[in-house]
Amino acid sequence: MRPHDEASLRAHIDACPMGDTLSEQREGFIARAGVQPSTGTWTTIGGIDTLRVGAASAPALVWFHGGGYVLGSPDTHRVMAAHLASRDVQVLLPAYPCAPECTWPAPLNAALAVLDDLDNSVALGGDSAGGHLALNAALARPGRARALALISPNTDRTGSCLTRDRDGDAMNDGAKDAALWAMVAPELGDDDPQASPHLADLRGLSPLHVEAVGTEILLDDTLILTRAAAAAGVQVSAHIAPGLMHMHALWPDALPQGAEALDRIARHIHAASP
Repeated sequence: MRPHDEASLRAHIDACPMGDTLSEQREGFIARAGVQPSTGTWTTIGGIDTLRVGAASAPALVWFHGGGYVLGSPDTHRVMAAHLASRDVQVLLPAYPCAPECTWPAPLNAALAVLDDLDNSVALGGDSAGGHLALNAALARPGRARALALISPNTDRTGSCLTRDRDGDAMNDGAKDAALWAMVAPELGDDDPQASPHLADLRGLSPLHVEAVGTEILLDDTLILTRAAAAAGVQVSAHIAPGLMHMHALWPDALPQGAEALDRIARHIHAASP
């Protein structure tokens, strides 16, 4: 049974420890994401297994799942995708390769393979590490995406983010985030624009919408990115909801704010659609 409000969601998260081993952490993430529907069908795009949710006639949004490039999968994001599909968005969730089995740039190469195999202009999006991946894909293929929508993107490794060390985020903490990243890109410097894409040349980036919450450790990542994008002349909109936790939109059925975030993303996709 899925949690139905914030109190029951927090109790559910507390009851699903992440554990110490990689398998325990992956199982814990799946448990926290909660029971998922069987909605969607699997297809192959660019050689990458991809979960398609929503009508083929709807505007397409390629969404990269969060989980630090180590945890999660399209299956943990079916509820989120189903909500977007109910707002007339076709969601494509690639099962990109994760660490430690595959390290950077394997996820980016997979994302670009998907993007390159799609005939029409699509929107790109992602949550957390998936937001980092969507942003890197958009930067690697200038003008290819018609819109970009990110939820709490993990975009700064330079130490500029001042919220990574604080407590109170039920879904993330600084030490855990750093440990996951060390598995993903051990050879990539923190000031490399692929690691910290707010340092990249953001000029010409597609219209960008970003969602985040006030108590999460990656709040500053969002603020730093939106400031850099706006300074580069990108059309930017952002919404910061008070309280809550990282990846809050995974539970749109329990958190009205999560549902509202996805609704804003759907409107952003439709506004950019031909």
